[in-house]
Amino acid sequence: MNKAPDNPKIDDNRNYIYNDNFYIRDEFQIIKDWIKDGSKIIDLGCGNGSLIKYLLDNKKNISIEGIEISESGVNLAKKYGFKVKQGSIDKLETYKEYKDEEFDYAICNVTLQMVIYPEILIKEMKKISKFQIITFPNFAYIFNRFELLFLGKMPEIQLYGYKWYNTGHIHQLSIKDFKEFIKENRLHILKEKYLGGIYNICKIFPNLNSRIGIFLLSKNKIN
Repeated sequence: MNKAPDNPKIDDNRNYIYNDNFYIRDEFQIIKDWIKDGSKIIDLGCGNGSLIKYLLDNKKNISIEGIEISESGVNLAKKYGFKVKQGSIDKLETYKEYKDEEFDYAICNVTLQMVIYPEILIKEMKKISKFQIITFPNFAYIFNRFELLFLGKMPEIQLYGYKWYNTGHIHQLSIKDFKEFIKENRLHILKEKYLGGIYNICKIFPNLNSRIGIFLLSKNKIN
């Protein structure tokens, strides 16, 4: 497996054109460690199935499926035998076939900032799963702040090398924004990890020093 590309297509990541090279992102291992063997999982915005493959390769007796808006992503995932359907993960009709808490885990990996209606996505994740795993780029990352302060431009670090006009990122958010958002949606943080920066500083000041936030959530507060 290859190291994850920052985006599926180099010139415009609004098209979501995937190739058949599976990739591994840094957050995959953390997601894997949080998921119990024997779980039923749904990956929302699953791309070409790279996370699905990673979890199938590294967890025991799991059942996993995905939803992806990109036709190329769906076709490639199906080519490798993964159960994936095409749909918008921020539309209610996409979830009509699922029962309440049908899944142990619903995952949305670095896609929250790319949907039009993140509030619908969160609501449906909460409905169809016992636990929710969400990761996203942190807009308040210190180097994004530097780029805004000193260059007065939309941070390209945040956009993984894209420009403001050809990125799929439409709802930039910070760690602080996200925590307020999930509180409004009556979700509890069970675990949280951060990538980017020096680990101890990242842990103490995540809104400033982390590039990616990774959260395990639940409707119920578990001690």
